[in-house]
Amino acid sequence: MLNSARRAFVPLQIRKTLLMHPSVRALSTVTDQMRNSRNIGISAHIDSGKTTLTERILFYTGRINEIHDVRGKDGVGAKMDSMDLEREKGITIQSAATYCRWGQNHINIIDTPGHVDFTVEVERALRVLDGAILVVCGVSGIQSQTLTVDRQMKRYNVPRVAFVNKLDRMGANPLKALNGMRQQLKLGAALVQVPMGLEGEHEGVVDIINREAVYFLGEKGLNIQRKPVPEQYVEQCEKYRAELIERVADIDDEIAELFMAEEEPTPKQLKDAIRRQTIARKFVPVFMGSAFKNKGVQLLLDGVNDYLPAPPEVRNVALDVSNGEAEVELKCDGGAPLVALAFKLEESKFGQLTYVRIYQGTLKKGSMVLNTKTGKKVKVPRLVRMHSNEMLDVDSAGAGDVVALFGMDCSSMDTFTDGTINYSMVSMFVPNPVMSLSVKPKESSGIANFGKAMGKFTREDPTLRVDINEKTGETVMSGMGELHLEIYVERMKREYNVECVTGNPAVAYKETITNKATFDYLHKKQSGGSGQYAKVQGYIEPLEDELIAKGVEFEFDNQVVGMNIPTEYITSCEKGARAACLKGVLSGNPLVRVRVVLIDGAAHAVDSNDLSFQLAMQYAIRQAVKNGAKPQVLQPVMSMEVEAPGEFQGSIVGALNKRGGLILASDVNEDGTQVLIKADVPLVEMFGYSTVLRSSTQGKGEFSMEYKDHQPVSREQQDQLVKAFLAKRQGKEEEED
Repeated sequence: MLNSARRAFVPLQIRKTLLMHPSVRALSTVTDQMRNSRNIGISAHIDSGKTTLTERILFYTGRINEIHDVRGKDGVGAKMDSMDLEREKGITIQSAATYCRWGQNHINIIDTPGHVDFTVEVERALRVLDGAILVVCGVSGIQSQTLTVDRQMKRYNVPRVAFVNKLDRMGANPLKALNGMRQQLKLGAALVQVPMGLEGEHEGVVDIINREAVYFLGEKGLNIQRKPVPEQYVEQCEKYRAELIERVADIDDEIAELFMAEEEPTPKQLKDAIRRQTIARKFVPVFMGSAFKNKGVQLLLDGVNDYLPAPPEVRNVALDVSNGEAEVELKCDGGAPLVALAFKLEESKFGQLTYVRIYQGTLKKGSMVLNTKTGKKVKVPRLVRMHSNEMLDVDSAGAGDVVALFGMDCSSMDTFTDGTINYSMVSMFVPNPVMSLSVKPKESSGIANFGKAMGKFTREDPTLRVDINEKTGETVMSGMGELHLEIYVERMKREYNVECVTGNPAVAYKETITNKATFDYLHKKQSGGSGQYAKVQGYIEPLEDELIAKGVEFEFDNQVVGMNIPTEYITSCEKGARAACLKGVLSGNPLVRVRVVLIDGAAHAVDSNDLSFQLAMQYAIRQAVKNGAKPQVLQPVMSMEVEAPGEFQGSIVGALNKRGGLILASDVNEDGTQVLIKADVPLVEMFGYSTVLRSSTQGKGEFSMEYKDHQPVSREQQDQLVKAFLAKRQGKEEEED
């Protein structure tokens, strides 16, 4: 490449010839493709209209010819809900990928579920995307899963635009949604549009940046008309435009200078500033509309192009495994060594489908790639672009793209390179399961297919865990909630023809301690020849609230001075401490939120070994917990929201109180027709609640819940759990005798 200083001396004709050279032309095209690409996800609380919005986006961009609704009367259903279960239940269960073109830009879109039970689908999508659309219900405002999605976007540093949806619905209040974003989500949000009319009178939006009214005419909103702002909206337009400029001036130097000089920015200056600060994650532009009524979607697509980043504008890092996992910044360059991340797996009758985000380099069909996790080289047999459940074969894909590989054996979150580098991408956050279910095939003939189904489902979904209880022989399936497990049981029946018998779900109880307790334990065993000898001294104490809030469950602190315990046995002590915490003394559940401090001990020149110190620590901790640490049982508590007609408020609150719920808030909308109740409720009390709610509200009530934290059970409940655990243990001992 010629630098700018020398370019002036190259004759014009030679410059033209150079620019026409295939390698230069190819480099230019790839760069343009990257700059004109967007990788976005659509995320929100359940039933906020994500899939409906995606359906309209696909229609307006020409990817589909007809609009079908999530619960359509024609029985077709939305394009992105390709599973029969999704169409029957009217919810998104799996994230689905598609692509489209709007203006000059190629847009990869992932539509994600809103139900908390399928939150890992949102997690893995946001891990690999460059931007997102946060959909907020114009009636309900910020809801429980909106808070979860917001945390996920912040966790992966994803810039976003917001879309306040459902402004055609009774009780729509876009300012409530805006204030919720500012107060509850702590976002620097401001309107870039104001709606013209709400509920049945919603007819379009006012673009406050360009000061024009936009109408979406025709049955499907295809005829867009831009007109001067109607007189009744002029004052509102100017008010929110001034607020927009003021908020952008607070964070953008260019607009701040104009603001201080009392000069008004041009629409281009304002848009450029909004783009800069959106990509910097300091600002969220808020769009308005109704996806169901086909209003506002095209302007939202303009906003995706205008404000969300292209792949080269996002900083991505990998870990260099060959250099002590040092951070390496990746270049969004098709000519660089390949780095790609497998973020989602699907099993089909044709083999495994692996969704891949390419961070740098080019992935080609038929090429050999290195799986840095396994160290194996594998061939790329088939490369496709996904449009929901449809596939388009492609020969290659470059940096910044999202594609899928067919027929490649790998695991979720595996990193692929071309073999010249040994990089690994950071994995995603996977929440722990909160509910378990014993499950077995109804007929013995279904055992083989049952095993296949479990293998497939656990590869697809990292929040689904399957374990065999060694003592009972039962298969225990653990997941994120009742619906999560129910869906997989139903999928086994439909996809593998295996009908299952399920047992009562088991709640993931834990144990902790409330008091500091010391230990001084000698483990000594002699049976001829070299025996076992290990002495450990120290204490166990509860972790601080700050560490618990960060998710820390166990901490080991070595404070041994000198060589009373040889250095090589310190790790043995930690292993023993961790092993002791796998099963608490009260109910047999994991012991968490503890710090084990090792102060001193003793070793024998001949008899001390790894096993001796592991066993010494196990016995020491169990003894300390029993004798002075005052253990208690913890249970999972769910943060839940119930939405129903106001007339049922009393019965809902009463039912939650009966279930040990703590009512946090009860908000009635302006006309008193709907009530939103927020509460914290123990998970063990929530089994079957969906049936109770439906019957008590004539089918009009809805609820959602997500895991909040583990909290102590009541003394009475703890006594029952301890009694049940002792009886179960005694029964097993009698069986063994």
